[in-house]
Amino acid sequence: MTVERATMAFAGFMVLLSLALTWFVHPYWVWLTVFVGANLLQSAFTGFCPASMILAKLGLKTERQCALST
Repeated sequence: MTVERATMAFAGFMVLLSLALTWFVHPYWVWLTVFVGANLLQSAFTGFCPASMILAKLGLKTERQCALST
């Protein structure tokens, strides 16, 4: 799995988790969904994504690194 795909999977998981928490725990958990969405939007324009940086430090390769190694 690459950093890019893991980031998308993590973002999707966080949205689903926050919606479940909003439904079962407290309506204010919807702000986690807002945060994830805002982070996805800003990272599309700036290229800065903290989750991607953490996943890269954990050892996942980027799609570019995978393409260069073949």
